[in-house]
Parts: sequence; structure tokens; C-alpha cells
Amino acid sequence: MSLPTITVIGAGLAGSDAALAAAKLGVRVRLFEMRPAKMTPAHRTAHFAELVCSTSLGGEGEMQSKGLLQAEMRSVGAAIVTAADESRVPAGNALAVDRDAFSERVTEKVRSHPLIEVVEGEVEAMPEGICVIASGPLTSDALAADLMRLTGSERLSFYDAAAPVIDIDSIDMSIAWRAGRYDQSADYINCPFTKEEYLAFFAALEKARSHTPHEWEKLEFFEGCMPIEEIARRGVDTPRFGPMSPKGLDDPKTGRWPYAVAQLRQEDAEGRMWSLVGFQTGLKWGDQLEVVRLIPGLQNADIVRYGVMHRNTYLNAPEVLDSTLQLRADPHKLVAGVLAGTEGYLESSATGWLAGTNAARLALGQAPVTPPAESMLGGLVRYLASANPKGFQPMNVNWALVPELPAEINERTGKPKKLGKREKRPPMFRRGLAAFMGWAREEAGVEVVLPAVPQHPQDELAVVR
Repeated sequence: MSLPTITVIGAGLAGSDAALAAAKLGVRVRLFEMRPAKMTPAHRTAHFAELVCSTSLGGEGEMQSKGLLQAEMRSVGAAIVTAADESRVPAGNALAVDRDAFSERVTEKVRSHPLIEVVEGEVEAMPEGICVIASGPLTSDALAADLMRLTGSERLSFYDAAAPVIDIDSIDMSIAWRAGRYDQSADYINCPFTKEEYLAFFAALEKARSHTPHEWEKLEFFEGCMPIEEIARRGVDTPRFGPMSPKGLDDPKTGRWPYAVAQLRQEDAEGRMWSLVGFQTGLKWGDQLEVVRLIPGLQNADIVRYGVMHRNTYLNAPEVLDSTLQLRADPHKLVAGVLAGTEGYLESSATGWLAGTNAARLALGQAPVTPPAESMLGGLVRYLASANPKGFQPMNVNWALVPELPAEINERTGKPKKLGKREKRPPMFRRGLAAFMGWAREEAGVEVVLPAVPQHPQDELAVVR
């Protein structure tokens, strides 16, 4: 009896993890990769999972959201995190790798697997049968067009123009207030500026440094996604007559319109993440944080996703994807990586692992599965499937994606205790990892091992406290 076969398009981080996850479950894989026959402007080798920018897969340990996702992937022996551990270099509390050694290890794992057939060449149309599409941010025009046809989408987003996203718990609601313009529904959080505060904010914005894009990802700016720093170059009053207009917003403290207003719009169904409206930006992250924290009410802002401006290709995930990473228009097609709306190496590879696992389950006549909400991967894919589709932007993992811990009641006041990051993140880490491992073993049907979790001083301090 012949084994069932699936197709994987793309041998990047997501595609490599998808192919190896499916093969691990006993399914044959035809893995298509167009390099080296057709190179991209971003790549320099023919190796799989080549890292084109940073060499870091994020912070480790129980205080880090990426640390939880790393641990989840280690527990199921996912290929990318395993290769990263095998080729790591010293980087403080981050998982960083030797760029060439890492991609060489992934390539060897894929090419040596007896159930994986590597096919070199470009895929221009969706193949028949079960397929994982992991073609990345530089998906070819032909494949992108066929994907649009399949999903019914009018377009894929070709530029990742994102504004910073803020954790609701870090917004000072004694300064900000909820309201819509001209007494419309209170769907926005509003941060009011005095003239002095606005001029200080503008001066910092003028001085802030922008990320320098690669030649292949340089943008043509359009009015609909103009970065806030570009708007500011047109004059000191331009932002407050544009995205920072105070019109129709009566500050409840004064009964009048402020000098300027920064608005935030809800990003997720639970209302834990809020994005700055009209604040698409390409500023360097350190400068970006300093500028954001000059907004009244955001002086202690916790940015869960920084704004970015670069070349990208991705689906409007909440319109077309389920949390299993299946396309609603064709459940035999699954999408992973950047194309699915993730941001970051680790996130791409983790969704690749899930897509490959679910593709194999489909091929074996089993139902696809979604990780538990308490896990970081479960939180991420649930966000992709349920986020606000209006202005959807790719997301990286963060603690706001998973449920808070059950509230503890203060015996003296009778009110819920407010926990700081150091008190709540380690237990959230352990809860998420335990939930993921139980799910992986019992529902996904994969082998699980308890991973070693690297400890760092910040984790030890958190435990002591």
C-alpha cells in the first residue's frame, strides 16, 4: 500500500518545517523550491531556510513570549528550532545562530529524509490535492495571482505598512478616554495632546532614525499608507490635520477638542491589543518606543508589535484562513509563514510545523487540529483567524495573544490583585507549555519530550519574587 503524498511550496523556514513535520507522521512530501534555478533579490545561496536579515530567533526563557514558542517547538522536535539549537552562537538571552551553519543543517535534514522529494523549479499555479503554501514574502506574481483566484481576494498586500500595537494594560486611561468622533460609537481610545506636548512629540519624531531597507524591499509610498515620519516632513501641522486630527473629539476633562489626538483601534477580539491609527512607521525600534512614549497616556506603553515598512506579500488572514491554517475556500490548501500573516522567523517556522502536521493528518484521513488557546502557537493562529480584517497586518508572538491568568483576589480589599510582568509571565509560560504538550500528544498525535528551558537572570529573579 503506497503512502499518501502532499505538496509543500517553498523551502524557507515555514516550508522546511512543514515538510519535515509531515514526513515525520509517515506522509510522502513533494517539496518545491525555485532556487537555485530562479533566485530572489533577497537570497544569496541555494540552501533551505536561509536567513536574509537577522540571525536571531528571539529571546529565551520564561519571561519571553518567543521563549514559550521556542519551548513548544522543542517539545515536538520541530526542525527549525532543533537546527537553531545545534548551530547557536552566544547572544545573551536570545537564540541566535551561525547563519550558514543553520541553513546547511536544515538543508541536510530535508534532503536526507527518505520521504521527502525535492523538486527544483517555480510553481506558478496551485497543484491538485493537499498542499502547504509557504512561498514567503517574495511569492512569485504568477502564484500570487492564482492564490488570489482561489481565495477570491481582490489583492494580496505587497507592502507591510504597519503601525505599533500597544498592550491595553499599559495605556493610562486616567489620561486617555474611549470615544468616537462626533459622539459616534466609542470604538477608539483617544490620547490628547496640549500644544506643548504635541511640539515635543513632533521634535522627537523629526530626530528619530528610520530603518534603511534593502535595495529589493524599498517602497513607493502611497497616501493611504504614508509613514507618520513622512507626513511630519511636510510641516509641523500636517500630522494634526491628518491622522492626529482632534476634530469631533471632546476631551471629557475640558469639554473641548484637544490640540491634537492620537487614536488607537482594537486589533483583537478580546480587546487586549490596540494599534495606533495612521501611525505606520519605518522608525528604528528603539527610537519608535521613545516617540510612542511621548504620546500622553502611553508614557509606559508596552509595544507588542512594532511598526514596520517593507516589501511583503501576505493574505488578509482573518478573511480567508481558519485557525488550522486551512483556506476556507479550499480546506485541502494550507498556508504558513509570512504568507499567512506572521512576522518573524520563529513564527513562520511554527506555523509551518502546524500546517505540515495538519496536511499530514488530512492525507491520513484525520481531522486537522488547533493548539490550545493558552499556548503561544494556539494564540497566534487564533489571532490570524479572528483578528479585525480591516487593515490587517502581520503579527509576531506576544503575551497579549494568550489568556491572562485567573484573577487572584486580595483578601484585604476584596479586589483582584494586579500582577506585574515578573509575577505573571513565568506561570503563563508553564501553563502554556503544559497545555501545548498535552494537546500535541493527545490530539495532534505527535511524539513529545519535555524541553530544556534556558534560564537567564531575569527568569531567576521572577521566580524569587
